[in-house]
Amino acid sequence: MSNLSDLTATSLTVRPQARRPWCTLLVLCTALLVPAYAQGQVFTWTPEQMVKYTSQNPYERFPDGRPKVPDAILEKVRGLSAEEVLGIAGRGYPNQFADGLQVLRPGKKLVGRAVTLQLMPLRADVATAQAAEWKAKGGTFLSHQTVIDMLEPGDVFVVDVGGSIGAGGIIGDNLAYYIWKKTGAGFVIDGAIRDLEGVAGFDLAGYFRGATPPAIRNVMVTGINVPVRIGNTTVLPGDVVLGDREGVYFIPPHLVKDIVDAADITHIHDEWTRLKFDEGKYRSSEIYGSPRDPALIKEYEDYLKKKLGAERYEEYLKRKSTPR
Repeated sequence: MSNLSDLTATSLTVRPQARRPWCTLLVLCTALLVPAYAQGQVFTWTPEQMVKYTSQNPYERFPDGRPKVPDAILEKVRGLSAEEVLGIAGRGYPNQFADGLQVLRPGKKLVGRAVTLQLMPLRADVATAQAAEWKAKGGTFLSHQTVIDMLEPGDVFVVDVGGSIGAGGIIGDNLAYYIWKKTGAGFVIDGAIRDLEGVAGFDLAGYFRGATPPAIRNVMVTGINVPVRIGNTTVLPGDVVLGDREGVYFIPPHLVKDIVDAADITHIHDEWTRLKFDEGKYRSSEIYGSPRDPALIKEYEDYLKKKLGAERYEEYLKRKSTPR
């Protein structure tokens, strides 16, 4: 089994261990299906590594092992706001929100599955060795477009270039247009884009550190579909990306459903709160954040049960009584 490049963290090197039969079968199947460009790239996780480091993923996977959160769940994520994902911090994931990025279209949410690219400052000896290995294994020219060509519908192009503006625009209007048409989602680039006037004309969601006229320069590919850093976040391939006006969340797949379910409760609570405010009979503190009067509490619980349905309401009560 091949390990990651020496340029990536040695802590990510996989050692043989016992695995459940289903996991072994999945690894064997995905290894047979993984595209040639992934097999030839030493700076990417193998299917086995992808499964290992995203082992809590409850959903299907792409041929290369990347988690594939279902489209139906992604559509529900589209209805969330950044505030509704805050609970993720209390579950051991306090570093999944990236702020301080520029927002291409503030009124358009970004939702999709992360495809990650790591770019580092160009170093001639490493770049030369990379190019030779890539060519020997059947690859063509290795660049950021190698990853852009891998994108599928619903993917988000997530690029770690260390926040560098000096590295030039990672994409311009032509590649942004390709990403828009290919994915229907968008991009998160911790670095610069170019041709901002042209890119801003597309109905495309995007987040970036800044804009600059020059094209991409003086960087090399050091990782494809490996963990990357965006601001103060750690992003894994297959993470669910949720971007709104405030910033971008990168949600581990195994937490997505719980977040969506909790948001349903929040939406109903907000709806009931505003209905009570509309009555004009209560002070804000009597209703929000939660009512204290027993009659109002019962009224809210009855409203919640009606909106959720009996089965989901019982699930809500169980979750509410179960300590995390």
